[in-house]
Amino acid sequence: MHTVKCRLYEKRLAPRRTKMEIPGWSGQSVPRRDGSHEFAWHCVPFTESATYGIELFYPFDNELRVTMRDGKLVFDGDFGPNPGTGIDWPPFRTFGEQFYTYQILIDLKPEDGFALRFEPHPRFYTDPTDSVPIAVPALLRNWWPMVNFMVFKSPPEGRTHIFRPGEPFAQVLVIPAESAFEIVTMSEEESAERELQSRRIHASRQTLGADTHWLSTTDTVFDGTYRHLHRAARDKARNQST
Repeated sequence: MHTVKCRLYEKRLAPRRTKMEIPGWSGQSVPRRDGSHEFAWHCVPFTESATYGIELFYPFDNELRVTMRDGKLVFDGDFGPNPGTGIDWPPFRTFGEQFYTYQILIDLKPEDGFALRFEPHPRFYTDPTDSVPIAVPALLRNWWPMVNFMVFKSPPEGRTHIFRPGEPFAQVLVIPAESAFEIVTMSEEESAERELQSRRIHASRQTLGADTHWLSTTDTVFDGTYRHLHRAARDKARNQST
């Protein structure tokens, strides 16, 4: 178990492990069965990715709308009086019109050997309105004592990004500080082994996923093959560690 230490200027940023919201941005609470509409939470790889990090919540009392009008960014929101802490106020600024910044003032410190990767909140990928802020990915090392600001991609002409009180606007992943890997070609033996595994899984789909096989409203076939194998792999790893 690793730890991430936190120091806040604004407590309502409320960093926490990212959670799926059902009902909410990750979909509606509908069962996996014929005739159901598919939602993001039905997909195990997406759910695991979406809940892998830390989510940050918009800390102000009033909604902020960021709109592109005639090639210029317009910030429409009320932040109240300057709190007098020496920071820039209001905390949003244009950044070359194609981007804008938000001075969030938070200090997250992962353990030695790890770094922080800031990225869009997973609800960005499920939003049909294109109004979710798009955080520009950035990697910070654990020796940096404060995140001064985050950069966001500007909305296209006539569109609006919305920051709502208590709504998550970005996710932070804790990852190895060094990307120490290289891409190599599999050996013939390993390649053959993977191909055999693939064929066995394909041949067993009717058995492995029989209890959860369903057809969505868009005529997409789902089954529980991946979920069953995922559960078995986690149980195996857990047993080996005890």
